Amino acid sequence: MPETLVVHAPISGSVVPLSDVPDPVFAGQMVGSGAAVEPPAGEAFDVVSPVAGKVVKLLPHAFVVVEPAGRGVLTHVGIDTVKLKGEGFKLLIAQGDSVAAGEPVMHVDPTAALAAGYSMVSPVVVLDTKPDTATLAATGAVSAGARLFSLD
Repeated sequence: MPETLVVHAPISGSVVPLSDVPDPVFAGQMVGSGAAVEPPAGEAFDVVSPVAGKVVKLLPHAFVVVEPAGRGVLTHVGIDTVKLKGEGFKLLIAQGDSVAAGEPVMHVDPTAALAAGYSMVSPVVVLDTKPDTATLAATGAVSAGARLFSLD
């Protein structure tokens, strides 16, 4: 059994339970258990890695880091932001890089996403985990790099 995985907040903002994310795939925990963070409205922000590991997938709006025990952690910045084709997102690392927890991965200017009516609620999930297996470590406001949830 892998040891408890501690997942840190990738952005500063308000903690949102996955069930409240305005996307049925994340709200239904179909890709995995976790939590989401909503950044302050209209402000540019940095996104940091929620765990230490290797970046196995890197898109303008999302990335997956596989931690040493082999679990993949997906950070998806905003809902429907894939439709922006990278507008407002600046990648600071490359796919295949190893990152420390809290290391900056991207810088986001949410202007285009908000203008298009997209939510900036950002789900963080451990891929292929059963629903409701994550234990929230934070509620209310959270800072980037602070404990967000843990998973046994």
